[in-house]
Amino acid sequence: MSRPKVEPTGADPVDRAVGQRLRALRQERRLSLEKVAASTGLSIGFISQVERGLSSPSLRVLALLADTLQTGIGGLFEGAPSEKDPDPIVVFERDRAELKLWRAGITKQLLTPAGGTQSLSLFHMVLEPKASTGDELFSHDGEEAGLVLEGRLTLVVEARTLELAAGDSFRFASHRPHRFANPDGRARAVVLWVNALAGERPAGP
Repeated sequence: MSRPKVEPTGADPVDRAVGQRLRALRQERRLSLEKVAASTGLSIGFISQVERGLSSPSLRVLALLADTLQTGIGGLFEGAPSEKDPDPIVVFERDRAELKLWRAGITKQLLTPAGGTQSLSLFHMVLEPKASTGDELFSHDGEEAGLVLEGRLTLVVEARTLELAAGDSFRFASHRPHRFANPDGRARAVVLWVNALAGERPAGP
């Protein structure tokens, strides 16, 4: 007699929630672990661990997976209950969906209605002191822009290292290798961040 499959209890609740969302999206797209691994360059074992909440994905890994799952980073957030508003236009502060990359010290709140392909997503991002996406540059589909609301932000785009303070803003194509960090060891940084997929770019030249 076979025993029912039991997920490990040691998984962090935040990692487990993200993993469950990734698995649901992969199954909706009818993609096997093998196909996702081939597309992202990540190992099958690692992707399986992420889906089970046993590995905490970095922002780079989430961007790779979001591209393969044909959604934006915002598509990795759980959608708001449809019975509340089948055609959501407004996101009230109390209802913001949140994604915590706790190992990196980064928290992202989705300011646009969750669900769908998330071709345009607006985030309220908080970087704890010394929080970072890591030393490795990463790239993905689309375009991004932002405004530093509090603190400082170090933004690296290809060979350029840019130091931003509150009131400074930016915009660049997401396919350009990039990373970012809060260089301050005592104060957090808060950034209003926009991600747009190709074909849904913010207005501008």
